[in-house]
Amino acid sequence: MERALGEARAAAQRGEVPIGAVIVGPDGTVLAAAGNRTEADHDPTAHAEMLAIRAAAAALGSARLVDCDIHVTLEPCPMCAQAISFARLRRVYYGASDPKGGGVENGPRIFAQPTCHHRPEVYGGIAEQEAAELLRGFFRERR
Repeated sequence: MERALGEARAAAQRGEVPIGAVIVGPDGTVLAAAGNRTEADHDPTAHAEMLAIRAAAAALGSARLVDCDIHVTLEPCPMCAQAISFARLRRVYYGASDPKGGGVENGPRIFAQPTCHHRPEVYGGIAEQEAAELLRGFFRERR
């Protein structure tokens, strides 16, 4: 999670919402790491999770990231949760909950839907205080 927090800090320095994601392979090797780039890329889908999934899939040469885990600083939104399911990631570790925009344990709870094809194990609250403070501080400065 420390690497994901580093990606989130770097995103904040670029003026992006501070969210970071890291995908780790079955042997513990970091396959991909990313921070949000929605503003820089002019792309509403350039969430940290989406970027990390794309990079990890390219690194492995496969659309399936079986036995890989994702560490992300904020509960994934519904779009990212669905991509996590499609990528067949084994586990999701996330920092802060997102009652407004989350899609895992809040909102539509993508993995709990009967139409969800793959349900990863989910572990929330990892480095939650630090992840939440990064977000609070970022938005406090913009108000």
